[in-house]
Amino acid sequence: MAVQQDEYESVTSPSVISSLLNTMIESGGVTLCLATPDARPEPVVLMEQHAGETLVMDLSSVDYLLSRLQQGEQFFLRGQSQGKVVRTPLLSLTETRRSGGRFLCCSNYPSSVEVLQRRESYRAELRMGMVVSALVVGESGESAQGELRDLSQDGCQLELPLTASGVLAETQYSLKLAFTFPNGTYFEVNGVARHQKTDPERHMLRVGFRFAGCTSEQERQIWYFVCEIEREAARYKKEAQEERQPSPLFEQPGKRTPDTEHIGRRDIRRYATPMARRLVKVAAYLDAQLLMLQQGSDIDSRQLSRNADRLLMLHEEDREGLLFASRCLSLEPLLVRHGIAVAVHLLDLVGANMPRDVRKAIVASGLVHDLGKALIPQVVFKAPNFEATHRQALSEHVSLLMARLHTCQWLSATVAQAVIGGINERLDGSGYPAGITGDDINELAKASAVVDVVEAMRRDRPDRPARTAQQIYRHLLAHPHQFDRRWMRRYVEHFKVLPVGSLALFSSDQLAWILRLDDSGAPAEVVLAQAAEPPMRDNLGSVLRGDVFERLGKPVREVAVST
Repeated sequence: MAVQQDEYESVTSPSVISSLLNTMIESGGVTLCLATPDARPEPVVLMEQHAGETLVMDLSSVDYLLSRLQQGEQFFLRGQSQGKVVRTPLLSLTETRRSGGRFLCCSNYPSSVEVLQRRESYRAELRMGMVVSALVVGESGESAQGELRDLSQDGCQLELPLTASGVLAETQYSLKLAFTFPNGTYFEVNGVARHQKTDPERHMLRVGFRFAGCTSEQERQIWYFVCEIEREAARYKKEAQEERQPSPLFEQPGKRTPDTEHIGRRDIRRYATPMARRLVKVAAYLDAQLLMLQQGSDIDSRQLSRNADRLLMLHEEDREGLLFASRCLSLEPLLVRHGIAVAVHLLDLVGANMPRDVRKAIVASGLVHDLGKALIPQVVFKAPNFEATHRQALSEHVSLLMARLHTCQWLSATVAQAVIGGINERLDGSGYPAGITGDDINELAKASAVVDVVEAMRRDRPDRPARTAQQIYRHLLAHPHQFDRRWMRRYVEHFKVLPVGSLALFSSDQLAWILRLDDSGAPAEVVLAQAAEPPMRDNLGSVLRGDVFERLGKPVREVAVST
């Protein structure tokens, strides 16, 4: 990136440093740069700060640099905050851990930061093959279609046909600029034409625009786009093609990679079943969407629609295969696993005889219902004592997510409000965000609450281990003041006492995962397991069908495994 040579001012006030870094956490617009002359800024996510102690970052997008960073190579962070460019002094990693496929890393906390009052002008150039369509619309409604050639925080350069001169003649007005990235991300901003150059041989214009009247949200998005263009452009270097992860902005919908066994950094050959290897595509979408939310983007309407359709198709193809596959995603982030499990089980519980558009809305809402938790201070989830302030912060994840759904015009607002807005409500008013009670809670919300709690309790939590289905059922039935008894009974009747996806210990002392049930709820198909651990391709044995009891004996009990 080209950087204007402006002087930075040093800031040492702990409260000011904390305030500047906090804004960068919310926006996600942060780059990491190694302390070497030829290093390029790389987009990363600043997750949280513990003032005076440590910074926590998600470095999954630069995992190829981790070995150098873990060996002590220093780096600095740079980002936008409160209309300024902020740069940390040199930092070093102090801890690295892998969590659900992500690399969460800690560094020392900066005792000072450098602030540039006037923004640096980073000019990210699009290389050949990186196509971002651009539409210029004048005050009169006349428009011209072209392509984005470069982008900075202050403006952009577009390539337009010579016929665009008419639109550009409206120089007394700011023009609307609309960009569409390959993955369908759409962005609008106002701009004023500052200069143009004619290329008569190609019958094109190169026009430079200065952005006008940007909101803080637009500034955050532009920063994100600049960083992602830089990331994608870096991949075009021959030596970097294999190691750098692609930008989600430039992923073409429906385009298959030559190696269909890999999605991003996932080696899907490790997943337990063919259905799980197909379901991981939905997980990859949710994982990318999670990062984009943290970087200031909205829910991607097209991608959510496409993956909801994919889940419906998988369910129609083999519902029990999909139920088991939802237990086979232990390599994915917790919010991703939970969203998929809730979507699959809620669809299976309530979706019969519903119109397809309603079932799709239920699936989509279930997939994203918890992603807003990535937008609230993560200290909430680490607090030793859950206090009123923590509860208030937690409840905000619902409204934060709902605000990011405004582009999803196809998504039923009624269904989204019931599932996303009502899944945490309780009959006695002890839930959130509205604290509504009894009959004021939508029926779909009551069903969603049961599904959500079952799926949450199936996984480990800092204050308790994963529980079996029977333990969860007893918990629900012991809390009729919070959960609708009719939906609790329907859930048990529908999924049975030993559901698909349970790990059972049989009287022969053999462990086996339940793949299918007969009409009476007895295991009709199982896959042998070597140990009480999440199902993966390398720890499963033979599949037994039909004569399960004859070969293994009867199920003695379920074994709790955090999946």
